[in-house]
Amino acid sequence: MNPSFLVVDDSSFNRLLLKRRLAELGYGEPEMATNGVEALEAIGRRRFDVVLLDLEMPELDGIGVLERLRGTRDAPPVIVISAQTEMSGVIRCIELGAEDYLPKSFDPPLLRARLQAVLEKKALRDLADQRLRALEAELESARRAQLSIVPRDFVALERPGFAVHAHMEPAREVGGDLYDLLSIGADHMLFVVADVAGKGAPAGLTMARSFGLIRAAARTSPGVPDPAVLLALANDDLAADNEDMTFVTAALGVVDRRNGKGRICVAGHEAPLRLTAGGAVALAGYNVQPALGVIEGFAYASQDFAVPEGEGLLLLSDGVTEAQDPEGELLGKDAVVASLGGTVAPDLAIGKLLSAIATHARGAPAADDVTILAFSRSS
Repeated sequence: MNPSFLVVDDSSFNRLLLKRRLAELGYGEPEMATNGVEALEAIGRRRFDVVLLDLEMPELDGIGVLERLRGTRDAPPVIVISAQTEMSGVIRCIELGAEDYLPKSFDPPLLRARLQAVLEKKALRDLADQRLRALEAELESARRAQLSIVPRDFVALERPGFAVHAHMEPAREVGGDLYDLLSIGADHMLFVVADVAGKGAPAGLTMARSFGLIRAAARTSPGVPDPAVLLALANDDLAADNEDMTFVTAALGVVDRRNGKGRICVAGHEAPLRLTAGGAVALAGYNVQPALGVIEGFAYASQDFAVPEGEGLLLLSDGVTEAQDPEGELLGKDAVVASLGGTVAPDLAIGKLLSAIATHARGAPAADDVTILAFSRSS
């Protein structure tokens, strides 16, 4: 297929000459525009492989066209048509993204060389864009798959007087955070928030592996599983032959939904927070232990906890406390606690944290995955 050209020049003589030169080189008939306004309209209607753009034109000149096209993803390659006396304008056009320039003599060998160079670069860019779009589609598919494995039906996990909610937002298409909620028998619920060191596809794969290990161990465990045993099994698998020194922080617990009593094991993770009417406070009475994947054979231990009526428990990843504003300042634990206030209801508490993150970030892209899980008891 012949490449498509747009010739933009207010001189009918130049347009006709370029049409003839392109025909002599074996290219098809170009589309014509007499000024920059017509050129932008033509570019809006269809895609061109090369635009031959005159520098000096009425209504809208070549510099104006390039200023309008700058930053648009599908802007076509532009070769500026200029006279020898217009070199300062040519330099400005190159700064604005023009690929090359062509003297108005339209010398056939020079025209052929310039067109071939631009068309070859465009072909390479098109190939790169095609592969990028394919990669983006694969990553978006992986993102949907990752989000689909975490539970979303919180109502099925709730009981009278027991409410639960969670939220996960990867910073990239695929993230390294995870939460899980799993009913154990009629009365107990397993809950976990974990965070892989790093982001993107490698972290997502490690997290999927950890997710599978913990779920499989919980479902095959007789009776109510000990959180420490589950994390020890995952740790031994992750630590074996861990040449990249990938590690996973996690806070995993099991709670009796009838009375709020349970056990929890924290492996290098952010401190769980008690949600009380008087404000959020760090959960006390547990030991911080090494992250998963660091020390093979480590003997993890779990500790008792209790959530009285009128209180809740909130787990989060460090993407919350380390959310950044445009200047790189972190949100911090104090701001997290302050944003929660005396909110106990899980959905409201998570909503307040997400609002605090958005306010602090002021539009800055997320530097890390954000994951929050909470449950509460009421009378």
